[in-house]
Amino acid sequence: MRYAAGPEVLRDVSFTLEPGSFTFLTGPSGAGKSSLLKLVFLAQRPSRGLITLFDRDLARVKRAELPPLRRRIGVVFQEFRLLDHLSAFDNVALPLRLAGSHPAEYRRDVEELLSWVGLGARLHAKPPTLSGGEQQRVAIARAVVAKPDLLLADEPTGNVDPDMGERLIRLLVELNRFGTTVMIATHDRALIEATPAREMRLIDGRLIEMRS
Repeated sequence: MRYAAGPEVLRDVSFTLEPGSFTFLTGPSGAGKSSLLKLVFLAQRPSRGLITLFDRDLARVKRAELPPLRRRIGVVFQEFRLLDHLSAFDNVALPLRLAGSHPAEYRRDVEELLSWVGLGARLHAKPPTLSGGEQQRVAIARAVVAKPDLLLADEPTGNVDPDMGERLIRLLVELNRFGTTVMIATHDRALIEATPAREMRLIDGRLIEMRS
């Protein structure tokens, strides 16, 4: 993969995420972790190579077919991507609303999820009034609320204290236990060592190590 005419960001990376697996993606800054997540999330097309997602060859998927595929994926971005004009509750509920669910069907689930991530008292707060760590927790809740088939998280514990980070990872582990495939990009070695999972390591755009 490359951006415009620049050098390749990822080279000869080949791997499979088995359904229901839990994987950490590691490597130094600039190794290509975020770029790899963008490819899997369908935010970028590969400049060469093959990506198969949900048994679909993405090179053959038409643009109009991408939204239904993306709705099967939950994503926690480093920059959060919350909608500033919506409350924490409405940001988290957005994937369910887009899927056609009625507020009466999801209100309790969204409220319980926000309580789980420590924001039960901030349901009506809008992102500009929240701290970076609080925004990150809203973003994680939004990514998991629809119980996606695949969850991708880019440094999901980077802006929270260790206790909250452990709580958030327990949430992702529980989601995985119910069948969601999880991939987390992180630098947090303590988190990796405390969570039994496969580790994939990138160096300079190459996958150099895969370890269970």
